[in-house]
Amino acid sequence: MVKHSQIFIDSLIHPKKLAAYRLLTIGKTIQYVFLLIAVLAIYSFVQFLTGVSETSFNTQGLTEYLEDIQWLIYPFAFVSSVLTSTILIFVKISIYAYAGVVILKLKQRRGEYRHMWRTAALAITWPTLLSVILSIVGSSSLFTILIDIVITIPLLVIASTKYPKLPKK
Repeated sequence: MVKHSQIFIDSLIHPKKLAAYRLLTIGKTIQYVFLLIAVLAIYSFVQFLTGVSETSFNTQGLTEYLEDIQWLIYPFAFVSSVLTSTILIFVKISIYAYAGVVILKLKQRRGEYRHMWRTAALAITWPTLLSVILSIVGSSSLFTILIDIVITIPLLVIASTKYPKLPKK
């Protein structure tokens, strides 16, 4: 049984092992993805908390209203952060998996979309962590997206080299 910590370390340091993890159960892969989503959700919720506390309101009535419903705002913000992160991460993994299938065809390697989806789910570890760091630094979202693509696609190319070759006809 592979631990999440081992998957995390391998996805950061050993890109060739990503292809071996294509044989993981989908449940284990999705658990790992939700761990990444948890990191993003916690970070964005902390950003929300610090942003709300620094916002100044000019209207006294609005300030009192926000103080009255504050117990509702924080849970709603956390849930919406988790939902948004989940949707974005799963869409991103699915797009990268499709790109990975194209890479497999170009390299004449044997693999299915489900295998490449698992590989892409692990390949987004670096970009996910870097997006948090770049957000702290204050980088633009376009730059973060480009970094995401520049890191993930080469990781998929490296991982695809470890997929089995197609049989010769």
